[in-house]
Amino acid sequence: MMALHPKLKTYGFTKHQKIYWTCTSEALLKEAIARKEGTPSAPGPLVTLTGKHTGRAAKDKYIVQDETTQKNVWWDQNVAVTSDQFEKLYQKVIQYLEKKDLFVQDCFVGADLSLRYPVRVITEQAWHSVFVRNMFFDQPKGFEHATPPKFTVLHAPNFQANPATDGIRSETFIMLNFKKGLVLIGGTAYAGEIKKSIFTLLNYSYPDENVFPMHSSVNVGKDPKDVALFFGLSGTGKTTLSADPNRTLIGDDEHGWSQNGVFNFEGGCYAKVIRLSAKNEPEIYATTQTKGTLLENVVLDPKTKNFDLNDASITENTRASYPIHFIPNASKTGMAGHPKNIIMLTCDAFGVFPPVAKLTPAQAMYHFISGYTAKVAGTEVGVTEPEATFSTCFGAPFMPRHSLDYANYLKNRMEEHHSKAWLVNTGWTGGSYGEGHRMSLPHTRTILRAIFEGQLDQVPTTQDPIFGLHIPLTCPDVPSDILNPKNTWKDSAAYDKKAKDLAKRFIENFKKFKVEDLAQYGPKV
Repeated sequence: MMALHPKLKTYGFTKHQKIYWTCTSEALLKEAIARKEGTPSAPGPLVTLTGKHTGRAAKDKYIVQDETTQKNVWWDQNVAVTSDQFEKLYQKVIQYLEKKDLFVQDCFVGADLSLRYPVRVITEQAWHSVFVRNMFFDQPKGFEHATPPKFTVLHAPNFQANPATDGIRSETFIMLNFKKGLVLIGGTAYAGEIKKSIFTLLNYSYPDENVFPMHSSVNVGKDPKDVALFFGLSGTGKTTLSADPNRTLIGDDEHGWSQNGVFNFEGGCYAKVIRLSAKNEPEIYATTQTKGTLLENVVLDPKTKNFDLNDASITENTRASYPIHFIPNASKTGMAGHPKNIIMLTCDAFGVFPPVAKLTPAQAMYHFISGYTAKVAGTEVGVTEPEATFSTCFGAPFMPRHSLDYANYLKNRMEEHHSKAWLVNTGWTGGSYGEGHRMSLPHTRTILRAIFEGQLDQVPTTQDPIFGLHIPLTCPDVPSDILNPKNTWKDSAAYDKKAKDLAKRFIENFKKFKVEDLAQYGPKV
């Protein structure tokens, strides 16, 4: 048994076997293979399986309610546990982990050095440590974390809680203690829980530093002022559309908007890869062939070591984790100026939203708070096909404060920097899910190019009578007949019925926010 590292004593460890402290990626990859935590494919990525949980366990996420969070967390949308519950489970996790070999990563989140936070992730599996190394920023040479760092994740995927004695819903838990900067994860090996826990901590902490945290991707054109911000949930195209070969990628998922501009929270990407196309998504596809990439729940042939990105037999939510520099046109700084265009992506399963619409600032606020999209199969446990949902701020599970706190940041930043807002539907057209078909990715890319080049700024629009959206009548290189969704349906009466159905859902959902001055900018039935 090795001597316990002094830094681990901070967390209550009393003994230990072996500690792999901030290993190199190569060493971690070899260790993961040796422990049979992953299988190398030809030619190089590591393919891993997460077992029962192939997506986020959204109903098993908890926040400690204390004197600080009592007033700052929106408890209508978050599940509370007491400090005592946290401490009891914390001690169980410590006792479990100190019997295991541990992999410890000291890293950072936040590309803006003036706003960077140190993070430590302690896990029992090598491949999760590879994931952490891929996703976050390395510590600068010659620099060591303070102990404890700003945030620490204790990751015990093979440990299970006892619902009866621990007072929680199931054996799985993702428990956040904002006051202590601690996260406990158990009962799930899905790597996304690590990343999203850190994101939740940042979304709680950064507003205190006048930073607007966002579930978003960002890219920038050749003109450094041509910054585009994409809001959207998993499956809406946030990663795919931001990885544009003609633009520089700042990041694909999580960003902050400060007085200096926007900055990436991460040093890596965690992209969905189901049915990934080398033709339509060449940059992301190339990462799946690269050593150092982790392929999560991708089906692998045990004999040939070849994998099939079209095979969804394990899950629709197959993922690739890779350092952002694997994308050829990724930014070296992870920072950009203030957004010129804000794109709100929605995957409309009803098939009634247009492929693009202009939003007034008030409409942008309304749709940001509403966060309409469809849950795409596999992203959460139990979701097997798309279903309509509303996720405030396009990231409700990760935004612990009240939605109006984040929405006011959006309003103020847009007004200050004269940002334009657009709603872009990457979901269904020609009918709802099961009848219509997904929007053409090339058409969506063409629409975005027109937005960035200012070609839609002065185009005449028609206003949707139900949703009030301003729909461009023309868009260069896009068939005009697909711009108005009603024109794509065979049965216009069926379209009207489906549109009114969705509008009623918007209206009902928005009541909980109790902001009548904004409700007027939503749909009318």
